Amino acid sequence: MDATTLSLLERIFQTVFPLTAIVLTGFFYARRHKPEMAIPNKLNLDIFVPALIFAVMSAKSFNLAEFGNLALGATVIVLGSGLLLWPIAIILKLNLKTFLPPMMFNNSGNLGIPLVVLAFGEQALPAAIVLFMVENMLHFTVGIYMLDHRSNLLAVLRNPMILASIAGIGWSFSGLTMPPAIYTFIDMLGQISIPLMLFALGVRMTYVDFSHWRIGALGALLCPLSGIALAFALQPLLQLDNTQFGYLLLFGALPPAVLNYMVAERYQQEPHQVASIVLLGNIASLAVIPLALAYVMRG
Repeated sequence: MDATTLSLLERIFQTVFPLTAIVLTGFFYARRHKPEMAIPNKLNLDIFVPALIFAVMSAKSFNLAEFGNLALGATVIVLGSGLLLWPIAIILKLNLKTFLPPMMFNNSGNLGIPLVVLAFGEQALPAAIVLFMVENMLHFTVGIYMLDHRSNLLAVLRNPMILASIAGIGWSFSGLTMPPAIYTFIDMLGQISIPLMLFALGVRMTYVDFSHWRIGALGALLCPLSGIALAFALQPLLQLDNTQFGYLLLFGALPPAVLNYMVAERYQQEPHQVASIVLLGNIASLAVIPLALAYVMRG
C-alpha cells in the first residue's frame, strides 16, 4: 500500500471515527440507561441549533451569494430524489407518503454538519449550514405538505431555525459589529448542538425495528444512490469548484434524517416502517460515507 493511499485512509479515519464514536456512545449509553431524549432534542432544535445558525450566518465572512449554486444543487437533489424514485416506489407498490420523504430529506443536521466540518475544516461550516437550511426548509414545507395537504405552510416562518437564519443573514448584511462577549455567548450555545445531535442519533438507533427490514434495506440503498447520481448529473450544469462539489456529493450521500420518523409519528404515516428506513439507512451510512469521502478526498 503506497503512501498516498495510507494518507487517504488516515484522513477518512480521522473524519469518520469521531462521528462514529459519539454515535456509539449514545447508543451504548441508551442501551443501559434508557435516557429520555425529548427535552434535549427540543432544546437542540429550539436553542442550540438556531444559535449555531445565527453565529455562522451573522459572521462577516459569510457571503450568501457564494453558495447560490450549492444551494440550488441541494434543492434539486432533495426534490429530484423524490421524482427519481417515484416510479420505483409505484412499481414495488410502496406507500408513497411512507417511502419518498425519507428518500428526499437527508440527515444534513445530525450527520451532515459534523461530517463536512471534519472533512473540510471549520471554514466549511457556512456551507454545511446552507445545505442544512435548504433541506430543513424543504422538509418543513414540501415534506409536511406531502403528508397533509391541509397544513399551514406559513407556520414554517415560526420555526426557530428559520428565524435564526433570517436574523443571521440580516445581521450579516447590516454591517453592524456584534460585541465579542455576546458573539461568544451565542457561539458557545451553538457548539453544543453538533455533539448533541450525534449523541441523540445514537440513542435513536436503539429503537431499530427489524420487522420492516426489507423496506429499510431498500431505502438504505436507494437514498444515497439517488443523491450521489443527481450530484454527478448536476455538476456539468452548476460547474462547482472541487471543494463545493465535494460538499454537494457528501450531501447527496447522506442517509435519511431522523426527523422523518418524528414527522411520520406525528401524522400517523406508518411510523414503524419509516423508523426502519431511517435507522437502517443511518447504519448503512457507516459504509457509504467512507466511500464518498474517499472519492472527495482523492479529488
